[in-house]
Amino acid sequence: MKIIYAADIHGAFDRVKLLLSETVADVYIIAGDLIDIPFYNMNTAINYHELQSFFHGLRIRMSRESMTIEDFVDEMLDMPGLSAEVEEDGTKYQQYTIRARRVLQQKYKVLENIFSTKQQSRIFALPGNYDMDLKYTALHERDLHLHWHSIRELRIAGYGGADIWTPGIPERYVVRYQGNRPYAGGENEMYNFFKAVKPDIIVTHQPAHGVHDRVTQFGTSGSPALRHYCDNNPVLMCLTGHIHMDWGFQISENTVYLNPSNFGEVTTLTGGVAEGGFFYSLEMDDGQVKKIIFKKLVEDRVYDIADYYPLNGVWQEELVDAERYAALKQGHNFDTQETKASHIPEVQLYNEIKQFYRAFQTEATDERLAKLEQIAGMIDEKVQGDIAMDVMGSTNMGLCENTSDIDFVVYIRCNSDSAQDMNSCPQLKEAEQIIESTLKPQYAFQIMDTIDLNIVEKAIRERDYESEMAMRFVAYRAICRPINYRLIAPVEDLLNQNMDYRKELEGSIRSYFRIFINTSQHTRSFKKYESRIREIGIKLPESIRMKIKAYFQQDADECVTEINEN
Repeated sequence: MKIIYAADIHGAFDRVKLLLSETVADVYIIAGDLIDIPFYNMNTAINYHELQSFFHGLRIRMSRESMTIEDFVDEMLDMPGLSAEVEEDGTKYQQYTIRARRVLQQKYKVLENIFSTKQQSRIFALPGNYDMDLKYTALHERDLHLHWHSIRELRIAGYGGADIWTPGIPERYVVRYQGNRPYAGGENEMYNFFKAVKPDIIVTHQPAHGVHDRVTQFGTSGSPALRHYCDNNPVLMCLTGHIHMDWGFQISENTVYLNPSNFGEVTTLTGGVAEGGFFYSLEMDDGQVKKIIFKKLVEDRVYDIADYYPLNGVWQEELVDAERYAALKQGHNFDTQETKASHIPEVQLYNEIKQFYRAFQTEATDERLAKLEQIAGMIDEKVQGDIAMDVMGSTNMGLCENTSDIDFVVYIRCNSDSAQDMNSCPQLKEAEQIIESTLKPQYAFQIMDTIDLNIVEKAIRERDYESEMAMRFVAYRAICRPINYRLIAPVEDLLNQNMDYRKELEGSIRSYFRIFINTSQHTRSFKKYESRIREIGIKLPESIRMKIKAYFQQDADECVTEINEN
């Protein structure tokens, strides 16, 4: 079973949508601070915050700290002799609060619509201190707060909120966090809940005391009750968030603690913006954690950053992407500083259309992607050297049927000295045997091309504009869907450091791409994709139809003009 865990979303719904379309998992846990602000306009949020601050100070002076600000304002407006100015501000605050609740519920409905596209997976949500209680929202059936679920003999339970009220969020609607009360006296709601449920996997927003809970300038901020429960009960994993900068992997009393840092962009204590995109992929088998991969989603690329796995009873850490790991460790942004690839118009249109179709990804697609990931893992264990793949066709689009074949490109680093001759690559022959034996009994497939990453890397470093293999690499990377991207990522990162070179190669292959676009087989494929989403009751939007029409235009200038007009 595979679980994907992301925390501190902070309104990055488009990124959540990409996460669901670019990954395959049995269970997704999207936890903590799902929302950024309870309005659509920042000025409204600022005005509301200012009124909150005013009435918060007033309730303290009037010894009404036990009341929510909303209840305090309601009570105060019934008081005789209230000044006209305070009455006006109080009425405004009431109106803002009603508006905030309506907007929050609308945002959660949008998030539920995104979740509902991934029907073949279980998706759970946990509220944080930026959220309202999810039982009053469209996410109520996915709510993990004070709920538990048994999945393949693993019990997952959650407790949301935090021991802090977030200004700007209506205090009346937040989760009533009671995980900071003394657990010994039976008053701690969170502790009592976990004690009754006995979960294997705990999901909380507030971290445990002493683990991923240190806030610069303020010290530790975690829950003693949560730490005490995990230390004294058989908890496999405790998944938390809230403290963005105290992220990572930690073991205590045989419990694995994970904080992936922020998934959405957040403002730092110094006033900067932390880029986010981080999450964990958890591989479970026979009720045990077999492997944990720390990952980062950057646009439509998923980078593996670090592996964690048990070896002879001791957990090991192995860095996969040392640069991205170090940047996060130092609190620096990495990918927002990179120059973004600007593809030729045909490729750009293709990818926009592809992202639309992937919103309706089929279970048959997930099965094929999972099988290819399994093959990549098998080759890693049995062959001297990894392989990666770029998936094409309906698997790339996400619209496979049970009878669909699998077309893909294979990437490998050959030890052979005979450049450009893939037939002499011994690792490739071994890999092809594993691919054949694993796929053939169940799926029709075709290896469309094989790429030696050593040759591609050499061509990039030397800026070899005549390298056919580098041209093919650029073409596949522009439009395809990767499997085991960790092998490809360093080469594509190197390519993106030479953006002029990349653009030149894309220009070189442009004529071939136009020929490919206008083949009858490619045209039939797009008609097939439209037919498949129509079968599930989805009508192709006019905007996507116009993009497809523009995509099939021969002349790129016409392509650009038509898409801009629509």
